[in-house]
Amino acid sequence: MRILIFGAGAVGSYFGGILTATGRDVTLVARGAQYDAMSSRGIVLEGPKSGRPQPVRVKVCRPGEEKGPYDLIFVGLKSQQIEENAKHLAGLLARDGVIIFAQNGINWWYFEKLDSPLKGTSLPSLDPRGVIKRTFPIDSVIGGIINKPAELVEPGRVRLVDQPADRLILGELDNKITPRLKEIAAMVESTGWTAVASDNVRLFKWRKQLSNAVFNALGAVTQSSSRQVGGFGPARHAAKSMLQEVIAVAASVGVELATDVDEFLDGLQKRVEIPSSTRQELRNGRPLELDALTNSVIDIGRLTGVPTPYLEMMSALAGMLNQRIIEDGMAFPPASARK
Repeated sequence: MRILIFGAGAVGSYFGGILTATGRDVTLVARGAQYDAMSSRGIVLEGPKSGRPQPVRVKVCRPGEEKGPYDLIFVGLKSQQIEENAKHLAGLLARDGVIIFAQNGINWWYFEKLDSPLKGTSLPSLDPRGVIKRTFPIDSVIGGIINKPAELVEPGRVRLVDQPADRLILGELDNKITPRLKEIAAMVESTGWTAVASDNVRLFKWRKQLSNAVFNALGAVTQSSSRQVGGFGPARHAAKSMLQEVIAVAASVGVELATDVDEFLDGLQKRVEIPSSTRQELRNGRPLELDALTNSVIDIGRLTGVPTPYLEMMSALAGMLNQRIIEDGMAFPPASARK
């Protein structure tokens, strides 16, 4: 099996590194300093359990240098980067190949192959022109959810946090447990990363969306971790209202989360944390991933008649912050990094 990791950020580098370490034929796609670091020394994976004592030497290329076709493509891009790369990615996929989209948030494929009145719906925040849906053969797509805290602390160096919930959840869009799904899950398991072949990938998507939709945007605006938000009364109240909106929107499309919001917030105080992906983007002056994380939930709420005023307010504030990053070239590193 020839495997391509398209987008070697923190998680893509981790996945490509551990697959390579088990002898798989893996190529990672990177650019700039990330390409330079990985091509010269490999990937440094730091973590108490999931780290490696030595750098993992990997096969790496720049975008456009790939040698397709590939049997399995893991898309490590942010959701807002998929449309511009869709045609190129589709051209790299083998005829019977599989492409895994496991971005945070609600994904463009959410309403595909779904037994629902909303089957086939495209959300304005995710695929407004329908380019992604038209480009990828839907039968080649597997959905996923990544539970693995990872931070790219410098080019080629990934810091990992090990938690009991660490896993890669994979699911067919029609919820069937297929041979290819079991084969990929077994391959992931062989690396030491827990894999789940799920018959309800959307349920897992919403479980993670509870954090994604609320604490990524709120954490970016306040430059705070979810633990800090949950421990500060006024911010906790806002987060609680946003969480309740996410639960209501999920229920409107048939997903019951059965979550006690106060228990959920209390549980955040026990987590080992690294900066969320959105806080990492903010600190590095990169556009924020808001559409899949927060705006997609607002879109679904509008389709199903569920009001989301708190999420909309947070989206407006984080969206304005995003404009400053894009238009003014602003970045917001911590004080220690500015010295």
